[in-house]
Amino acid sequence: MSGDGSTPSARQSELLEAAYRYALAHGLTDMSLRPLATAIGSSPRVLLYLFGSKEGVIRALLARARADELDFLDRVRGTARAGDAGMAEVANEVWTWLAADRHRTLLTLWVEGYARSLVEPDGPWADFARSTVRDWLAVLAEAQPARERRSARGRARRTLVLAVLRGAMLDLLATGEVDRVTAAVRLQLANS
Repeated sequence: MSGDGSTPSARQSELLEAAYRYALAHGLTDMSLRPLATAIGSSPRVLLYLFGSKEGVIRALLARARADELDFLDRVRGTARAGDAGMAEVANEVWTWLAADRHRTLLTLWVEGYARSLVEPDGPWADFARSTVRDWLAVLAEAQPARERRSARGRARRTLVLAVLRGAMLDLLATGEVDRVTAAVRLQLANS
């Protein structure tokens, strides 16, 4: 997290958590260091010292958001490895998590990071979308039988499931219509 790659200080970790809460509430697109610093009880100078630049702050916040994503995916991976859960069951578990109201701000931040990494591939958002896709596909792959996992059809199936989940997530974030979107996800997963 620190600009030189070393272990973050307690103060840097504390400010990152506060900045993360701020980013969840306000997003990253129009983030300015001065309002951020004021909101989290710091100063722009301290943030620059700890993170190197505004881009460094954004990179740290995206890494923090990805840590939440990876934590969830590790739990899902445990379900997938437990044996009997197939890809549809794992995808249903993922959807239940995605549809939970308490995750809306995190998902909105992910979508923002995802979109920005597509239009600003060399900025602090670099590779966020690609990494996210790889993370989610890996979890879905683990829920497939080994033979299917290695096949072209298996790759296509998990790509389709990921596309359904991501599209449904965007639709849910746009409309808030949990029941309608969940019914569509369940229908598609039952037919996968």
